[in-house]
Amino acid sequence: MVTIHRAHGLRIIIFTDDHEPAHVHVFGAGHAKINLMGSDGFPELVWADDMKANDLRRAMREVQVRQQQFLAKWREIHG
Repeated sequence: MVTIHRAHGLRIIIFTDDHEPAHVHVFGAGHAKINLMGSDGFPELVWADDMKANDLRRAMREVQVRQQQFLAKWREIHG
């Protein structure tokens, strides 16, 4: 597990032994999984457990703003 970003009390990570499609996990008061490239080219929420709506909006925004950076990190980790 590699923490790739922290913001607003959220920790965004990539698991080193994870699978395609490229995605991140966001931990805060809950946990969410966000695909880095949805069908429309934007990040896409896969699921969220016990995450407040405000935290989820912040998480989606952070992933959207840093999408290319996170995709590059995914490729660095997973080849």
